[in-house]
Amino acid sequence: MPRIVFVIATALLLVSATSQAETSPAERLAEAVRFKTISHQDRSRVDGNEFRRFHDFLRTTYPRVFTQLEVESINEFSLLIRWPGTDAELPPVLFTAHMDVVPIEPGTEDDWKQPPFAGIIADERIYGRGTLDDKEGVLGLLEAAEGLLAEGFSPRRSLVFAFGHDEEVSGRNGAVKLAQRMREYGWHFAWMVDEGGMVISDNPILPGKSVAIINVAEKGYLTLTLVASGDGGHSSTPPKISTIGRLSAALVRIENNPFPTRLVGPVEAMLEAMAPYAEQPQRFVFNNLWLTGGMVANTMAEDRLTNSFVRTTTALTMIDAGVKENVIPQRAEAKVNFRLLPGDTPESVVSRIEELVGDPEIEVSYDQWNQIPGVSDHTGWGFAAISDAVLSVYPEAVVVPSLLTAATDTRHYIDLTDNQYRFHGILVETSQAKSAHGTNEYIDIQSYVNSIAIARKMLELAAQPAPANR
Repeated sequence: MPRIVFVIATALLLVSATSQAETSPAERLAEAVRFKTISHQDRSRVDGNEFRRFHDFLRTTYPRVFTQLEVESINEFSLLIRWPGTDAELPPVLFTAHMDVVPIEPGTEDDWKQPPFAGIIADERIYGRGTLDDKEGVLGLLEAAEGLLAEGFSPRRSLVFAFGHDEEVSGRNGAVKLAQRMREYGWHFAWMVDEGGMVISDNPILPGKSVAIINVAEKGYLTLTLVASGDGGHSSTPPKISTIGRLSAALVRIENNPFPTRLVGPVEAMLEAMAPYAEQPQRFVFNNLWLTGGMVANTMAEDRLTNSFVRTTTALTMIDAGVKENVIPQRAEAKVNFRLLPGDTPESVVSRIEELVGDPEIEVSYDQWNQIPGVSDHTGWGFAAISDAVLSVYPEAVVVPSLLTAATDTRHYIDLTDNQYRFHGILVETSQAKSAHGTNEYIDIQSYVNSIAIARKMLELAAQPAPANR
């Protein structure tokens, strides 16, 4: 290393050692929240300076990571970090998270207990946008890596960190470019861990027990655009069927005819893993899904929180028509969002909706959602390593595989990994988890500290050869 680079790196480490001694992990996460790394649907509104400032903060806060490991900026705002292992024959493991956050819904600012980008610590909590989704994931991994580097840890297996910058708006400029770079390097991973799973403290199926949900699959994503066209004109001489009326009737038919319920593999595996800890008669029900599966699916469909586990869901999300109150629009448009169960395809959804609409005057179109991940192995080494990491911090937790009902950047990496898992080790209540894209997002300080310990253990286990029995 040239002397000037060595001097600069040493200075950074000394500054960081002082800084880290003066601040806590909670304070560093709170500071990260203050960077408004917001992904807007309108890309022109994204503030690149906030991402650049956030990168500077990361480099200053975690200098061992940024001076001792191989760090590369991808498409300016995403980060690719490689920690080389000593055994080149071992395939690496990939850890991912994202730096961007969703905007605050206009008009809800005053509903926040603390300002969403102030990074306030109060009531043993860290408040703000990104504390759950997903700056805790980025910083938790960096905290773990920085601590291991400080102790001189040397991995046998290479570890790679990929931090995208636009997951909230599809990942096309972040994760897609990160994956492209990995292909150029010829990397293929034994397994990967993305965001998604958590430790739930109040799971209604197992009251009194914490349940660690490691997602082994995620639902597909599809949005259909429905357009009704017809005669417009003055409202004083309306047509028999208006474009708004035609479109509305179609939307009612779609919403009144939800997709049928069914249990898919990841959900069956979750219920079977819970069975030994459940009370009767639930234990019998979960142990005999071959007999009770239909009943269980129908019961789960009755609750909004569990309905998405057992059917491809339908959500009417946008509608647009008209320019003036006394003008009949010639065009009315609506968007309908679907989250697909494993086994359903965009083509099968479109076919069903076209049949339900049954109106040749309504055009149905969609943009293909690229790459829907398959179901990963919940009996393999990667799942076991994550499970062991959880149990090292929460020994009484019940660890289960499950299905993520949302979508992540994982889909951009599926050709690069043998198995994809989704889990960041934060402990949350069910009601708190819903705040990730909503109001009053926060994380408990102890939960965040424990998640760093889980991340650290995951890195240690991933860095070793797979056990002989895996």
